Amino acid sequence: MTDGVRDIVLGVVAALVCGGLGWLARTALWRRALRRKQAFFGLPEHSECLAVVGREPGGDAAVHRHDVFALLELSAVARECGALTRLVAHDATQQGFGERTEFCFGGPAGNRRTAAHLASMLPGVAIAADPEPGPDRGAFRIGRERYRVEPGVAEHVLLARLTGGQGARPVFVFCGQRPITHQAAARYLARHHERLRRKHGDGPFCLLLKVVNSQAYGPDMTEFVADVSQAAREPLPAGAPPSAPRAGDKATKA
Repeated sequence: MTDGVRDIVLGVVAALVCGGLGWLARTALWRRALRRKQAFFGLPEHSECLAVVGREPGGDAAVHRHDVFALLELSAVARECGALTRLVAHDATQQGFGERTEFCFGGPAGNRRTAAHLASMLPGVAIAADPEPGPDRGAFRIGRERYRVEPGVAEHVLLARLTGGQGARPVFVFCGQRPITHQAAARYLARHHERLRRKHGDGPFCLLLKVVNSQAYGPDMTEFVADVSQAAREPLPAGAPPSAPRAGDKATKA
Protein backbone atom coordinates (compact mmCIF):
# COMPACT_ATOMS: atom_id res chain seq x y z
CA MET A 1 0.00 0.00 0.00
CA THR A 2 1.48 3.31 -1.04
CA ASP A 3 1.65 6.29 1.29
CA GLY A 4 -1.04 8.10 -0.72
CA VAL A 5 -3.52 5.21 -0.51
CA ARG A 6 -2.79 4.76 3.20
CA ASP A 7 -3.49 8.44 3.87
CA ILE A 8 -6.79 8.20 2.00
CA VAL A 9 -7.83 5.11 3.96
CA LEU A 10 -6.88 6.72 7.27
CA GLY A 11 -8.79 9.86 6.30
CA VAL A 12 -11.92 7.85 5.47
CA VAL A 13 -11.67 5.91 8.74
CA ALA A 14 -11.19 9.11 10.74
CA ALA A 15 -14.22 10.70 9.02
CA LEU A 16 -16.36 7.63 9.79
CA VAL A 17 -15.28 7.62 13.43
CA CYS A 18 -15.94 11.35 13.83
CA GLY A 19 -19.30 11.02 12.09
CA GLY A 20 -20.27 8.10 14.33
CA LEU A 21 -19.27 9.95 17.49
CA GLY A 22 -21.20 13.01 16.35
CA TRP A 23 -24.29 10.90 15.65
CA LEU A 24 -24.03 9.25 19.06
CA ALA A 25 -23.70 12.65 20.76
CA ARG A 26 -26.70 14.08 18.89
CA THR A 27 -28.74 10.97 19.70
CA ALA A 28 -27.85 11.24 23.39
CA LEU A 29 -28.86 14.92 23.47
CA TRP A 30 -32.11 14.16 21.64
CA ARG A 31 -32.96 11.35 24.07
CA ARG A 32 -32.17 13.58 27.03
CA ALA A 33 -34.45 16.33 25.69
CA LEU A 34 -37.18 13.75 25.00
CA ARG A 35 -36.99 12.39 28.57
CA ARG A 36 -37.34 15.94 29.91
CA LYS A 37 -40.35 16.57 27.71
CA GLN A 38 -41.95 13.27 28.74
CA ALA A 39 -41.42 14.11 32.41
CA PHE A 40 -42.83 17.63 32.06
CA PHE A 41 -45.96 16.45 30.26
CA GLY A 42 -46.25 13.21 32.24
CA LEU A 43 -46.22 11.22 29.02
CA PRO A 44 -43.83 8.25 29.10
CA GLU A 45 -43.69 6.10 25.99
CA HIS A 46 -46.83 4.00 25.31
CA SER A 47 -48.86 5.96 27.87
CA GLU A 48 -52.28 7.55 27.26
CA CYS A 49 -53.51 11.07 27.97
CA LEU A 50 -57.00 12.50 27.99
CA ALA A 51 -58.19 15.57 26.14
CA VAL A 52 -61.28 16.76 28.00
CA VAL A 53 -63.46 19.13 26.01
CA GLY A 54 -66.55 21.05 27.03
CA ARG A 55 -68.98 23.23 25.20
CA GLU A 56 -69.72 26.90 24.94
CA PRO A 57 -72.40 28.15 27.37
CA GLY A 58 -75.72 27.86 25.56
CA GLY A 59 -74.15 25.79 22.80
CA ASP A 60 -74.60 22.17 21.78
CA ALA A 61 -72.39 19.20 22.54
CA ALA A 62 -70.14 19.65 19.51
CA VAL A 63 -66.48 20.48 20.12
CA HIS A 64 -65.63 24.06 19.23
CA ARG A 65 -63.29 24.25 16.26
CA HIS A 66 -60.66 26.21 18.21
CA ASP A 67 -60.65 23.44 20.83
CA VAL A 68 -60.04 21.00 17.98
CA PHE A 69 -57.09 23.10 16.81
CA ALA A 70 -55.77 23.21 20.38
CA LEU A 71 -56.11 19.44 20.59
CA LEU A 72 -54.11 19.05 17.37
CA GLU A 73 -51.30 21.20 18.81
CA LEU A 74 -51.01 18.94 21.85
CA SER A 75 -51.59 15.67 20.01
CA ALA A 76 -48.38 16.40 18.11
CA VAL A 77 -46.58 16.80 21.45
CA ALA A 78 -48.03 13.49 22.68
CA ARG A 79 -46.88 11.72 19.51
CA GLU A 80 -43.35 13.04 20.00
CA CYS A 81 -43.41 11.57 23.51
CA GLY A 82 -44.67 8.23 22.17
CA ALA A 83 -48.07 8.58 23.84
CA LEU A 84 -51.66 8.35 22.63
CA THR A 85 -54.40 10.97 23.03
CA ARG A 86 -58.02 10.09 23.75
CA LEU A 87 -60.81 12.64 23.35
CA VAL A 88 -63.39 12.65 26.16
CA ALA A 89 -66.43 14.81 26.83
CA HIS A 90 -66.32 16.76 30.09
CA ASP A 91 -69.44 15.05 31.45
CA ALA A 92 -68.17 11.56 30.61
CA THR A 93 -64.94 11.77 32.62
CA GLN A 94 -64.84 10.29 36.08
CA GLN A 95 -61.17 9.44 36.56
CA GLY A 96 -59.31 10.61 39.62
CA PHE A 97 -56.84 13.45 39.66
CA GLY A 98 -53.38 12.48 38.43
CA GLU A 99 -54.12 8.99 37.11
CA ARG A 100 -53.33 10.04 33.55
CA THR A 101 -52.11 13.25 32.01
CA GLU A 102 -55.09 15.42 31.20
CA PHE A 103 -55.52 18.39 28.88
CA CYS A 104 -58.67 20.21 29.91
CA PHE A 105 -60.15 22.83 27.58
CA GLY A 106 -62.83 25.39 28.42
CA GLY A 107 -64.21 27.52 31.21
CA PRO A 108 -66.17 26.25 34.22
CA ALA A 109 -69.51 27.17 32.65
CA GLY A 110 -69.03 24.67 29.83
CA ASN A 111 -66.62 22.13 31.31
CA ARG A 112 -67.34 20.38 34.61
CA ARG A 113 -63.75 19.16 34.90
CA THR A 114 -62.44 22.71 34.67
CA ALA A 115 -64.90 23.78 37.36
CA ALA A 116 -63.70 20.96 39.61
CA HIS A 117 -60.02 21.75 39.00
CA LEU A 118 -60.50 25.45 39.74
CA ALA A 119 -62.47 24.76 42.91
CA SER A 120 -60.00 22.23 44.31
CA MET A 121 -56.63 23.52 43.07
CA LEU A 122 -57.12 27.18 42.09
CA PRO A 123 -59.63 28.64 44.56
CA GLY A 124 -58.28 32.15 44.00
CA VAL A 125 -59.77 32.26 40.50
CA ALA A 126 -63.33 33.43 39.83
CA ILE A 127 -64.97 33.96 36.44
CA ALA A 128 -67.98 36.22 35.99
CA ALA A 129 -70.72 34.14 34.40
CA ASP A 130 -73.48 36.76 34.36
CA PRO A 131 -75.73 36.03 31.33
CA GLU A 132 -76.62 39.70 31.01
CA PRO A 133 -74.33 41.84 28.81
CA GLY A 134 -71.99 44.14 30.69
CA PRO A 135 -68.35 45.20 30.98
CA ASP A 136 -67.58 42.49 33.55
CA ARG A 137 -69.22 39.61 31.70
CA GLY A 138 -66.62 36.85 31.35
CA ALA A 139 -64.06 38.79 33.39
CA PHE A 140 -61.42 36.93 35.37
CA ARG A 141 -60.84 37.73 39.01
CA ILE A 142 -57.54 36.42 40.39
CA GLY A 143 -56.98 37.50 43.95
CA ARG A 144 -57.88 41.18 43.96
CA GLU A 145 -57.09 41.74 40.28
CA ARG A 146 -59.75 41.80 37.59
CA TYR A 147 -59.18 41.16 33.88
CA ARG A 148 -61.98 42.01 31.46
CA VAL A 149 -62.49 40.67 27.97
CA GLU A 150 -62.66 42.78 24.81
CA PRO A 151 -63.83 40.32 22.12
CA GLY A 152 -61.45 40.27 19.18
CA VAL A 153 -59.13 42.79 20.84
CA ALA A 154 -57.92 41.49 24.21
CA GLU A 155 -58.92 38.05 25.51
CA HIS A 156 -57.35 36.34 28.51
CA VAL A 157 -56.64 32.69 29.18
CA LEU A 158 -55.30 30.76 32.15
CA LEU A 159 -52.65 28.16 31.39
CA ALA A 160 -52.12 25.97 34.44
CA ARG A 161 -50.10 22.85 35.19
CA LEU A 162 -51.59 21.17 38.24
CA THR A 163 -50.17 18.19 40.13
CA GLY A 164 -51.61 16.01 42.83
CA GLY A 165 -48.44 14.89 44.56
CA GLN A 166 -45.34 12.80 44.01
CA GLY A 167 -45.66 10.50 41.01
CA ALA A 168 -49.05 11.86 39.92
CA ARG A 169 -49.55 12.77 36.28
CA PRO A 170 -50.15 16.48 35.62
CA VAL A 171 -53.36 18.14 34.56
CA PHE A 172 -53.05 21.04 32.11
CA VAL A 173 -55.94 23.49 32.21
CA PHE A 174 -56.70 25.88 29.34
CA CYS A 175 -59.41 28.19 30.65
CA GLY A 176 -60.05 31.16 28.40
CA GLN A 177 -62.53 33.95 27.96
CA ARG A 178 -63.13 32.81 24.39
CA PRO A 179 -62.36 29.47 22.64
CA ILE A 180 -59.70 30.99 20.40
CA THR A 181 -57.59 31.58 23.51
CA HIS A 182 -57.43 27.82 24.16
CA GLN A 183 -55.66 27.33 20.86
CA ALA A 184 -53.30 30.20 21.66
CA ALA A 185 -52.47 28.75 25.09
CA ALA A 186 -51.94 25.25 23.69
CA ARG A 187 -49.56 26.66 21.09
CA TYR A 188 -47.75 28.66 23.78
CA LEU A 189 -47.31 25.53 25.88
CA ALA A 190 -46.10 23.42 22.95
CA ARG A 191 -43.55 26.04 21.91
CA HIS A 192 -42.31 27.17 25.33
CA HIS A 193 -42.50 23.99 27.41
CA GLU A 194 -38.71 23.81 27.76
CA ARG A 195 -38.52 27.34 29.14
CA LEU A 196 -41.43 26.62 31.49
CA ARG A 197 -39.71 23.42 32.68
CA ARG A 198 -36.51 25.31 33.44
CA LYS A 199 -38.43 27.87 35.49
CA HIS A 200 -40.99 25.70 37.26
CA GLY A 201 -39.45 22.24 37.05
CA ASP A 202 -42.07 19.50 37.09
CA GLY A 203 -44.18 21.36 39.65
CA PRO A 204 -47.45 23.29 39.37
CA PHE A 205 -47.86 26.76 37.93
CA CYS A 206 -50.61 29.06 36.70
CA LEU A 207 -49.95 31.68 34.03
CA LEU A 208 -52.21 34.43 32.74
CA LEU A 209 -51.87 35.06 29.01
CA LYS A 210 -53.63 37.50 26.72
CA VAL A 211 -54.43 37.03 23.05
CA VAL A 212 -53.99 40.33 21.25
CA ASN A 213 -56.20 41.42 18.35
CA SER A 214 -57.46 37.95 17.45
CA GLN A 215 -59.83 39.41 14.88
CA ALA A 216 -56.77 40.24 12.77
CA TYR A 217 -54.08 37.80 13.93
CA GLY A 218 -56.08 34.83 15.17
CA PRO A 219 -54.26 32.96 17.98
CA ASP A 220 -50.77 33.98 16.82
CA MET A 221 -50.12 37.03 19.01
CA THR A 222 -49.97 36.06 22.67
CA GLU A 223 -48.94 38.25 25.55
CA PHE A 224 -47.59 36.97 28.85
CA VAL A 225 -49.42 38.98 31.50
CA ALA A 226 -48.35 37.46 34.83
CA ASP A 227 -47.42 34.38 36.78
CA VAL A 228 -50.46 34.14 39.06
CA SER A 229 -49.57 30.82 40.68
CA GLN A 230 -49.59 32.15 44.24
CA ALA A 231 -52.70 34.30 43.95
CA ALA A 232 -54.63 31.54 42.17
CA ARG A 233 -53.89 29.00 44.93
CA GLU A 234 -55.06 31.27 47.76
CA PRO A 235 -58.83 31.48 48.42
CA LEU A 236 -60.43 34.74 47.40
CA PRO A 237 -60.61 37.22 50.29
CA ALA A 238 -64.15 37.41 51.61
CA GLY A 239 -65.83 40.72 50.84
CA ALA A 240 -62.74 42.29 49.29
CA PRO A 241 -63.67 44.18 46.13
CA PRO A 242 -61.50 43.63 43.06
CA SER A 243 -59.19 46.37 41.91
CA ALA A 244 -59.63 48.24 38.63
CA PRO A 245 -59.06 46.22 35.44
CA ARG A 246 -55.40 45.78 34.57
CA ALA A 247 -53.62 45.77 31.22
CA GLY A 248 -50.87 43.34 30.27
CA ASP A 249 -47.20 43.71 29.51
CA LYS A 250 -45.63 43.36 26.10
CA ALA A 251 -46.93 41.18 23.31
CA THR A 252 -44.91 38.28 21.89
CA LYS A 253 -45.62 35.94 19.05
CA ALA A 254 -46.70 32.55 20.38
